[in-house]
Amino acid sequence: MNKFLIAVIVFSFLPGNLLAQENIRKNLKGKVTADVTNIKGIYIINMKTEKTVLSEEGGYFSIPAMEGDTLVFSSIHFKGRKIAVKSEDFSSNLFFVKLDPLMIQLDEVQVYNYKNINAVALGIIPKGQKSYTPAERRLKSATGLDAQIGLNTSLTIDPLFNLLSGRTASLLKQVEVERKELMIEKIENMYQHEYFVDRLKIPEDHVKGFLFYLVENKKFTDSASTKNKTMTTFIMNELAVQYLETISETKK
Repeated sequence: MNKFLIAVIVFSFLPGNLLAQENIRKNLKGKVTADVTNIKGIYIINMKTEKTVLSEEGGYFSIPAMEGDTLVFSSIHFKGRKIAVKSEDFSSNLFFVKLDPLMIQLDEVQVYNYKNINAVALGIIPKGQKSYTPAERRLKSATGLDAQIGLNTSLTIDPLFNLLSGRTASLLKQVEVERKELMIEKIENMYQHEYFVDRLKIPEDHVKGFLFYLVENKKFTDSASTKNKTMTTFIMNELAVQYLETISETKK
């Protein structure tokens, strides 16, 4: 009988205590912020009560909480974050929480060059067919001149007219300009921009001019075309000294 009375007394007090604790909790209004536009659907969990809500459009949310509760912010697109609620968090209009986007960083990237897999092997280009740059194709179409092998064996009226009108010279010049631009692009892929500034001591505003200076040098372009980076770098270092002397004299 005594045990029964004790149990009744305990259970009669227990719901009231739980209800009292729940009444202490207030709706904590907040806003999730991040360096992205879509922050809707972030899970906000009160670890003490296991109450869960989702952030609405714009990252806004409201969840019952009290001082000492721990809120967990979770999403597959953001790094998880735990925050202990403080009394001052209720005093402001909004409780702001900054989340960082989850970036997947690869430990290593390996690039394999399969020499046997190319446009010819895949059947995209017939075997033995020459490949032309856009400028070379325009030249061949308009004049019958092949920038790679010279004048075609058949020369019709239109190519002859273009030859006499000066258009051929213009197209040949375009081919040369394009080749230099492609060579500059190749150099920029071989060397970082910092290499020219920090290692070769080329002034920042003269790097582009130095690249044009390089492609005007046949010894350098021949070496770069052979993909011999050691020799190409050696020649570049020599030309960098000459280029620095040139711009130094120009400033005098």
